[in-house]
Amino acid sequence: MFAVTFYDADPDASPEHFQRLVETYPRHRAYLDEFAAGGEVLMIGTFGDPATQGSMAIFRSQEAAERFLEGDPFVTEGLVYRVRIQAWDPLVFSES
Repeated sequence: MFAVTFYDADPDASPEHFQRLVETYPRHRAYLDEFAAGGEVLMIGTFGDPATQGSMAIFRSQEAAERFLEGDPFVTEGLVYRVRIQAWDPLVFSES
């Protein structure tokens, strides 16, 4: 079982809020890179327009997702409108 996190964008966010996200991104990326080195995050990325559609990540476990959220600067600095974690049980097909 995997865990998927969703960072929902604030529909009423101001341009200043987006600027804070841009300024915080280097710290978020450094934290992500360090966390990913442990092998517990499989994929992460934004949707088409991250300012309005947000982003998601796939972790190997619920515990890994929770640990990531506890230290992510986007979360700890209150820049994410809403965070959700959902259990995911994918059907995986082998590559042909």
